[in-house]
Amino acid sequence: MGETGNLSTSGDRAKSSAYVASIACVVPPYCADQKFAAELMKKLFSQKLTARSMGLIRATFSHPSIRSRHFALDDPACVVDESPDQRIARFTEKSVELSAQAVTKALDQAGVSVQDVTGLVVNTCTGYICPGISTYLIERLGLPRTTRVYDLVGSGCGGAIPNIQVAESLLKANGGIVVSVSVEICSSVFQMDNDLSLILSNALFADGAAAAVLWDKPEGFELVASAGRYVPEQRDDIRFVHKNGQLHNQISTGLPELVKKAAAEVVNDLLSSQGLKTADITHWAFHTGGEKIINAVRDGIGVPEEQLRATRKVLAEYGNMSSPTVWFVLEEILRNGISAGETCVMVAYGAGLSAHAFLLRKM
Repeated sequence: MGETGNLSTSGDRAKSSAYVASIACVVPPYCADQKFAAELMKKLFSQKLTARSMGLIRATFSHPSIRSRHFALDDPACVVDESPDQRIARFTEKSVELSAQAVTKALDQAGVSVQDVTGLVVNTCTGYICPGISTYLIERLGLPRTTRVYDLVGSGCGGAIPNIQVAESLLKANGGIVVSVSVEICSSVFQMDNDLSLILSNALFADGAAAAVLWDKPEGFELVASAGRYVPEQRDDIRFVHKNGQLHNQISTGLPELVKKAAAEVVNDLLSSQGLKTADITHWAFHTGGEKIINAVRDGIGVPEEQLRATRKVLAEYGNMSSPTVWFVLEEILRNGISAGETCVMVAYGAGLSAHAFLLRKM
């Protein structure tokens, strides 16, 4: 694998390191394929949309990179008439429900109980509630009332990696078991109009949650190093904007090139800090930002296409679930098999504009 820099296997390092013991990813049961979703958009909004917008729906929803997506709702037509109050109520119910499922599954896989949890970090960008999702999970799961909890908002699709950074710091400071949760109910910010950003968003985004259990045992994935980059002057190229008191997604057509540059820079920051090169990395877990984003990031970093099978598969089966998605990709890599000593870099990008990367090593 070439020079390994700080990838030490010494006992002293093992004692001071944090590890991902388990990963659990969940989606809501309702699943819609892209053909059905396109027909529904046409049916619900034919009187509102222009001929150009209808053509864009046909083109975007028929793109072969995505086959199906999952949504946290019982009737997809409900998104048309939902009031802001109904939306935040659905966000609250479904985000807690999916998060609880993911945490329970991850704890079971790690062989630890809720009473072992000492820290919890939850991130989301598709709904704001106060108190945060973490307090609902304390109640729902019966976590210790002394659990140190943090709710992170506003990081967009890249939010899982800053979450892990906080969780890692929490674990190293206090020990025990720390749970990292990323959850998004993208359907709770659904909007439709003659706006390319909204049409693209409605063909791409979906709902899901992921949880990871962190501990100090040298088992699972070692959290080796991380890096982050922010380009705040480009925030208007990917963000939520408020209109009439509701969130509307805003995406620039120039986003692939912007993300390409930011992702390449953050990965270079990460690998150079460890004396590594792109070719030294065995596996890559890209956030599924969409076909053009994936292609741009691939070319910017210089990752061979064959190392993106997991990313492509998750995009096809689940679309873009915002922040939890990169965990789905890592879970897929783990499912396909990863040997002890092999490395993986998680790369995620989103609002800010921001890009984040985390280097993992399989124990």
